[in-house]
Amino acid sequence: MPRRSRLRTAAAALAVFALLLPPAAEGTAVLRPAPESYTVPGLDAPVEIRVDHWGVPHIYARDDGDLYFAQGLNAARDRLFQIDLFRRRGLGLMAEAFGPAYTERDRAARLFLYRGPMHREWAAYGPGTRRAAERFTAGINAYIDWLEENPAYLPPEFQELGHRPARWSPEDVVRIRTHALSGNLVSEVQRARVACASDTATDRLRIRLRPEHTPRVPEGLDPCAIPPGVLDTYLAAVRAPALAPDPEPTPSRSAPWASEGSNAWAVAPERTATGRPLLAADPHRSLTAPSLRYIAHLSAPGTDIVGAGEPSMPGLALGHNGTAAFGPTYLSADQEDLYAYRLHPDDPHLYRYGGGWERMASVHERIPVQGAAPAAAELLFTRHGPVVRLDEEAGTAYAVRTTWSMPGTAPYLGALELMRARDLDGFRAAAEGWGGPPLTFVYADTGGTVARVSAGAVPVRPGHDGLLPVPGDGRYPWAGTAAGSLLPWRADPPEGFTAAANEYTPAPRLPGPVGYEWPSPYRHRRITDVLARDRPFGAGDAMALQNDRRSLPADALVPMLPPPEAAGGTEREDTGDREDTGDTAAALRLLHRWDRVAAEDSAGAALFETWTSRHLAPALYDARVPSEARHLVTLTETETLVRALEGLDPAEREALLLSSLSDAYGEVSSLLGGDPSFWRWGDLQWTLFEHPAGDHVGPLPRGGAWDTVDASFYRPHDFGQAAGASFRAVIDVGAWDRSFAASAPGQSGDPRSEHYDDLLPAWRRGDYFPLLYTREAVEANTALTVRLLPTPEHGTGRSETVQSEGAAPISGSR
Repeated sequence: MPRRSRLRTAAAALAVFALLLPPAAEGTAVLRPAPESYTVPGLDAPVEIRVDHWGVPHIYARDDGDLYFAQGLNAARDRLFQIDLFRRRGLGLMAEAFGPAYTERDRAARLFLYRGPMHREWAAYGPGTRRAAERFTAGINAYIDWLEENPAYLPPEFQELGHRPARWSPEDVVRIRTHALSGNLVSEVQRARVACASDTATDRLRIRLRPEHTPRVPEGLDPCAIPPGVLDTYLAAVRAPALAPDPEPTPSRSAPWASEGSNAWAVAPERTATGRPLLAADPHRSLTAPSLRYIAHLSAPGTDIVGAGEPSMPGLALGHNGTAAFGPTYLSADQEDLYAYRLHPDDPHLYRYGGGWERMASVHERIPVQGAAPAAAELLFTRHGPVVRLDEEAGTAYAVRTTWSMPGTAPYLGALELMRARDLDGFRAAAEGWGGPPLTFVYADTGGTVARVSAGAVPVRPGHDGLLPVPGDGRYPWAGTAAGSLLPWRADPPEGFTAAANEYTPAPRLPGPVGYEWPSPYRHRRITDVLARDRPFGAGDAMALQNDRRSLPADALVPMLPPPEAAGGTEREDTGDREDTGDTAAALRLLHRWDRVAAEDSAGAALFETWTSRHLAPALYDARVPSEARHLVTLTETETLVRALEGLDPAEREALLLSSLSDAYGEVSSLLGGDPSFWRWGDLQWTLFEHPAGDHVGPLPRGGAWDTVDASFYRPHDFGQAAGASFRAVIDVGAWDRSFAASAPGQSGDPRSEHYDDLLPAWRRGDYFPLLYTREAVEANTALTVRLLPTPEHGTGRSETVQSEGAAPISGSR
């Protein structure tokens, strides 16, 4: 079992709260067996939750209202601390539980809440969305009510940190927007800084633009005037909360260096081993304990879907409904812009717009603070969005415009419509109304159709490209968003498969690109290379491909290296008794003999990844970037590095490759010892599933790399993995019980539960568990059955089921 860091207790913990908990031996954490029956005010009929051996709940209800109520109650039963913290972070209520240190963060979060009319917000989704949110949050509240009378079941974080879970309103589900994957705001500011120090062409060494494009500094913008810390408020709003110090004994850590993306593909019946379509998906997100994804099965008349979703949202965003399967990947649409304003010299709340001055909207709120008086907060908004920086002395202000402020863009909530689609036409119709985050879905159904469909709110910018901040004086507006029907889609391709892995996606029917900044294409290229092989493709092949660690960047870079003889080396076994002049030759021998697989036990991967991320890229930038901009051009995505090297004079390229490789060999020797036969990539790269309050899982050795299909987006400064595929699914379309999933660390968010990290060993091995669907298979693999029963005053009388002896009643929910 993986080593687990201990939960850290906040200094502000309320001692009196401990009186509510049952006594336990010092140093132990006791989780009583879960009740098997609850009486629940608000239900119309009994609900049955069958939890299988892997911790997946299969929820059976008489109608959708009771189904979403039970989904909410079950989410609270398994993930209460996680969803409570999600709500507090998103609504700006962290200080209410954790004290004055969080007031500024709360102010930042409140700037980015949806603040438009709620009737427009609800109308922007499907007709049942509001009811689903109402019932889902009522279920959460019902479980919180029950905990008031049964505090022994309260997750231990609440005791440790000294606060209680808060009740939800349906609006909480839709108003929070800051957990969405978003666009290029940070890159906009970085590009402006490079333009100030050099020019925008230099920035193309930082990240390649697709389609090929050289941006210009917008008229009226002085890139040198953008102040340091202009995005501090924005970053405070979107980053994940941490309530405990960094874990020990892991290396020192700083802000994550990571990308978040996904892989997904679908194979047509004529190319599979079974004659049925096959769909695979593995979203790449931050690795947390518990996971950001939660697996569930929701079943009621008209609804029967199994898959993964956000534990704080009704519905599921990935899975299948017995007819159609779908999986999302991130689409790099540019949904953000930074606007710069000139302020009135006599009134800092007036900004220049058009031919005159326009007043910022001012909202005054009081942030509740644990142990102190409420903190007053003034929130300022321009016509474009929340003001994140106001500098009266300089006479400037900056605001962030995003699609998040538009109705219908609550992240992933559109899945309530997608998951009901029974054919591609229905799926496309639902996708056309999808707000955020921007995604490309891969789709397959029992009729044999496979497709990919892009969705999301994509701004139309008639006067600029969105790659740098722009003046907010009216010259650079958005002309709304593109119609969802114009976004790219493709069905039943002649090659017999379709795949998406965050690669550049042209959008020829749009007035401009979806965006210009895309991850490297290597994962997509590797997936399509494997799928194109002339042999039947099966579920086992899909699992192997999801865990594939072949490095295509190594396929591009290693052949650029000369043979070992070119460095004056001799053919000998590498040992600790190497001469300084032999470092380059030894490194060349190691890389030329490497199979180019970033395996956990690979010496070649340890050298290659250290070389490319910590030596080769910096050496290239030292050689090619003007000194004034050097500190601003840092490694982003690998294809930019490879293309820049390909463009060098051969002699210059070889000299740069060899000198940086020798330095990398020396560094790995100092880190792992002088004998490369003992080097392991997993001794450098590590994974930690972080718990915000400190009950981390890990650290664990890790294989994979940025551009392998089994993606590991690690930070170069300490090799800590910041994001990856914590959830995977392989769906056999039509033979649903032959589908499989992998997840880490476990289904439960309670550190005392057996399901907190029980799925992690299989995930590390690349193994899977059955993703069960039929009632027969679920009943054969049920480990626990939980029954929710209506109270006599709320029940409809449709069932004669009675409460079993010892059932725990839940007091009235809101």
